[in-house]
Amino acid sequence: MPTVNTTNLTGLDQSKVQHLLPLPLHRPLLMIGHGTKDEAGRQSLLDFAAAYQALDTSRPVLPCFLELTKPTIQDGIEQCVAQGYTELSVLPILLFAARHNKFDVTNELDRARQRYPQLKFHYGRHFGITPGILELWRSRLAELDQPQWNRSETVLLFVGRGSSDPDANSDVCKLARILWEGSGYSTVETCFIGITHPRLEEGFRRARLYQPKRIIVLPYFLFTGILVKKIFDITAQQQEQYPDISITCLPEMGLHPQLFSILREREIETQMGQVQMNCEMCKFRLAAAANGNDHVHTHHHEHGHHDHHSHDHSHSPVDPYADVEAYHQKIWQAP
Repeated sequence: MPTVNTTNLTGLDQSKVQHLLPLPLHRPLLMIGHGTKDEAGRQSLLDFAAAYQALDTSRPVLPCFLELTKPTIQDGIEQCVAQGYTELSVLPILLFAARHNKFDVTNELDRARQRYPQLKFHYGRHFGITPGILELWRSRLAELDQPQWNRSETVLLFVGRGSSDPDANSDVCKLARILWEGSGYSTVETCFIGITHPRLEEGFRRARLYQPKRIIVLPYFLFTGILVKKIFDITAQQQEQYPDISITCLPEMGLHPQLFSILREREIETQMGQVQMNCEMCKFRLAAAANGNDHVHTHHHEHGHHDHHSHDHSHSPVDPYADVEAYHQKIWQAP
């Protein structure tokens, strides 16, 4: 069986959280997770929100989910309305800016604004590529250093979720490359567990081409869930097939102190009106620009100028991107 490192899975050591900057305002925070049918994954987001709330009780922190489970975004907003709030900070607890972040969350905020026109939303940034995330993974990798393992004989296998937005997929590759630069590891291979390619099995095949003595798998996920468990299962199968290679699978990020520091930065941005997003390579903006509607895809923090698409949140079990050639022909088409 592959080694599974369980560092930081048992909870947050609050003594390791860096001193958090004070909040300028005591505005409630709506934390929006993706959502999962996996109960452990759902609970991970709730625990994450509770731990962040415990670090600063000056304002309420309300966790909710975009899809697949409850409480929903509308449930969280109704809680705020019931408590008399008219302004909310909203943070997507998402790693990259893809469709969920750009459209689906903001669609829900637009729905709520129609029901409660007095509400004002201050929508913040996703986690993205930031020094704190890189430090998190570097510290995880340093814990695996042992005399019997030489980094030059080790391949990193970086596993992203996978998206239909090539801008988000490219950020996974960028982060993996930055993490590898100067690390001493033989190389890094980037792959995905769903939607896009190369998939995890192909990632392992490519990693073996370097004839490594060790492969370290990095599941780039915030919390556990069905896909993280699938990564563990595939890794176990690979270890059984190739016993001569040591395969270590790191856990998802979980309740890591670095994440809370980044989250505080994102929350302060929403309160100071300093949210900025890089939309230059976004396929939705490019599609809008091609139709002469470049103004519809801006990321102003209040989202007062969005022209969003509807999304019923239903997902077919059939992979629409299984045909690689068809996928690459379709990928730049905005839905």
